[in-house]
Amino acid sequence: MNRYLLGTALAVCLATPLLPAIAAAPSPVSDAATRFGAREDIQQVSLSPSGTAIAYIAAIEGHGAGLFVVSVADGVPKPILASSGNPDRLTACKWSTDTRLICGIYMILDTGLTHGGFNGYTRLVAVDSDGKNLKVLSARTNERSLGVAFGGGDVIDWNGGAPGTVLVTRSYVPEATTGSLIAESREGVGVDRIDTVSLRRANVEPPNDDAVDYISDGYGAVRIMGKRLKLNTGYNSDTILYSYRKSGDRTWLPLGTLKTTGGVLSGFNPYAVDRDHNLVYGFDTKDGRRALYTIALDGSLTRTLVVDRPDVDIDDVIRIGRQNRVVGASFVTDKRQSLFFDPELKKLAASLSRALPGLPLVTFVDASADESKLLLFAGSDVDPGHYYLYDKTTRHLAEAFPARAALAKTTLASVKSITFTAADGTQIPAYLTLPPGSTGKNLPTIVMPHGGPEARDEWNFDWLSQFFANRGYAVLQPNYRGSTGYGIAWFKENGFKSWRTAIGDVNDSGRWLIKQGIADPAKLAIVGWSYGGYAALQSAVLDPSLFKAIVAVAPVTDLETLRQEWHDYTDFTEQDARIGKGPHVREGSPAQNAARITAPVLLFHGDRDQNVGIGESRLMASRLKAAGKSVELVEFHALDHQLNDSNARAKMLDKADGFLRSTLALPPAN
Repeated sequence: MNRYLLGTALAVCLATPLLPAIAAAPSPVSDAATRFGAREDIQQVSLSPSGTAIAYIAAIEGHGAGLFVVSVADGVPKPILASSGNPDRLTACKWSTDTRLICGIYMILDTGLTHGGFNGYTRLVAVDSDGKNLKVLSARTNERSLGVAFGGGDVIDWNGGAPGTVLVTRSYVPEATTGSLIAESREGVGVDRIDTVSLRRANVEPPNDDAVDYISDGYGAVRIMGKRLKLNTGYNSDTILYSYRKSGDRTWLPLGTLKTTGGVLSGFNPYAVDRDHNLVYGFDTKDGRRALYTIALDGSLTRTLVVDRPDVDIDDVIRIGRQNRVVGASFVTDKRQSLFFDPELKKLAASLSRALPGLPLVTFVDASADESKLLLFAGSDVDPGHYYLYDKTTRHLAEAFPARAALAKTTLASVKSITFTAADGTQIPAYLTLPPGSTGKNLPTIVMPHGGPEARDEWNFDWLSQFFANRGYAVLQPNYRGSTGYGIAWFKENGFKSWRTAIGDVNDSGRWLIKQGIADPAKLAIVGWSYGGYAALQSAVLDPSLFKAIVAVAPVTDLETLRQEWHDYTDFTEQDARIGKGPHVREGSPAQNAARITAPVLLFHGDRDQNVGIGESRLMASRLKAAGKSVELVEFHALDHQLNDSNARAKMLDKADGFLRSTLALPPAN
């Protein structure tokens, strides 16, 4: 059954006609909800090896997406592929050669293989830059397959060692012939070299049942392998053993051990191999915070600290070019900052920042094969951003396209980095967004905790907070304890095990808003998505009188239910440790404490959510109704955790605004 469903979805992707970009949401929905709810016009971009063409995925009607190719010379976009979003979704497309692209497709299908029924699948396809010669790149399964390949593989090297080839991971599935004879006994994840035109494939790394990670050198050689140990139960353990190869040698040698206990990483986590310097970049803990190191791959395993910070984690490496070479690192204090190791790019980044003074967040997105042409993105808190093409030779910078054309003429609200004092005296960082032109005092106000909880908010454009600021609300986004980016001590045990601290910080942010005179205490609400939705609901369990209205999108509502949602997956043990055992599980579950919630509640959830099952919102609504509370649940059909549909998002924004205005006794919006 799985095989035919996947084939049908890929056929739909080929056959779906391209639709006009971002159609208006069905009425009655406000103009503001339509504009802010519209997905980004440009979902993903890639520059051809010669630098003469750009491929981009654009949002189209509802939750569809289209692949377009535009020539730099004439600027005329040509439609190549389209996906309806139901179930097939184009997720990313990148150039393999100047005439060939590789695209990722994601689908959620009802297979009944797990207790939830719906499962996510990925597949890779290759297509010519004129839309012809579409072929499935992922290895196919058949009626003899003794298992299911959920993943269709990832491209780990765009230079597979021969022209027109790439290195792709592959999940090998055993096969049987008539009777019970085994035709294909290999199992696990390996690496294949694939010619993207002929589809000829050769195995370069044999499948290993424990393999979870392969890292190449960008020139067709796999240098790092990670194997996650399994428990006797069949579930994955929290231990990944990394091995490496010396240059030109096929022998695997020990590199190190990475522990992933309960979401806390300890040990060296390799990210990228530098062939020219024969080393690997990776992250490890230094003085309780994440730092970037290199380890020599010459047999000495010489470790060198590259960059660290005493206040925040180094959380990303900056890579560029078809070899994905590491050229810098980035971190977030009040704003994201980049530290370049490459002198030329360091100088160039500074020049580009001066050339785009109103767009301080400049990032390199892609580059031509010789890196003479660069595709970059620049944005800010009050600008959703623009893509630019820069030619090093001519020093010419040209805008390619805006990220969100629907907001081009909309005045956006500036975002300010602040800190507030929690009940125990700890200074909590946060971001405050005030409505444009407001006094900043006695406002209807929203506390908006982020999701994760293994995440953090940053200073940038945020469509959700900007919508509410546009409608007259002040918005505060706290990076409560349990957030990432500030070290192990700040992360605590994560926002589930240490929910009292995390939710205490969220509630203290509301009290700070009142104390500062920003919030009218009678018009203080809380809005959150995913863990943020959990925090919104649990905040009322901890202090029922603080927030007067609650909006929760795709929220976790019961920790034991969340644990069981992972029961059929190999990483169940990891999720089990993340949630933990003990009284905090019941005490920290909003659905188990619904009677304590006094504020009206509005819930939104997609019925194909793979992160948090829709059953959690249904349970919450049921428990609140049984306790005589005010609650409404809005379900979105065929959408997942991100509600990645312009019409659905517009409906959600409009309904949330109406709910808050009614509950907080606010006048109608203009």
